[in-house]
Amino acid sequence: MGRAFEFRKARKMKRWSAMSKAFTRIGKDIVMAVKEGGPDPDANSRLRAVIQNAKAINMPKDNVERAIKRASDKSLGDFKEILFEGYAQHGIAVLIETATDNNTRTVANVRSYFNKTDGNLGTSGSTVFMFDHTCNFRIDGEGLDLEELELELIDHGIEEIFEDEDGVLIYAPFESFGAIQSYLEENKVEILSSGFERIPQVTKKLSTDEATDVEKLLEKLEEDDDVQNVYHTMEETADE
Repeated sequence: MGRAFEFRKARKMKRWSAMSKAFTRIGKDIVMAVKEGGPDPDANSRLRAVIQNAKAINMPKDNVERAIKRASDKSLGDFKEILFEGYAQHGIAVLIETATDNNTRTVANVRSYFNKTDGNLGTSGSTVFMFDHTCNFRIDGEGLDLEELELELIDHGIEEIFEDEDGVLIYAPFESFGAIQSYLEENKVEILSSGFERIPQVTKKLSTDEATDVEKLLEKLEEDDDVQNVYHTMEETADE
């Protein structure tokens, strides 16, 4: 198994365990998808993907429909996606994806979290190069020949495909998302969820005390409503 498999195993459900936060994140994703491509899932591939993800976390259909309707209101402000980069203690690189309707608030909050935990908020480009930007799909593998599917998807950029208790996972570079989504839909392969992740190219093992220092920053970031995802180069294990 490759890096994507190990990354997935270590992080599984670790950061998305709070269902209310997951619903908030999906709600923002719906707004951004509708603002970008309209409220019709059939004509908006990004919205289709978000709706699949909402189903995967058991978000009620009524919630999804309300979010789409709300996002269609022209008076509703849009969320902007902003990437923050910095370093936690002990040389751990941190990458933060946010979706905010108030950039001033978000910048101030993120900076304060770094300051309070003896970290350093960096400039654009300071840590992003340490992570591979990937896309992923979780599909229903029942009745599929995975070797044949992998061969078919190689031309679409697939890098890893593996099976776990949640289904079949497909990983590829970020820019391959559209081609793989189209292939799966055209071939009637059920997409259970999809998304994007930033996988660290190299991780650093810390002592328990050092890891605790880093976790103080990660927890503050992940509790912020404007934060969608947090990635870092600290080595994680599946049983943490």
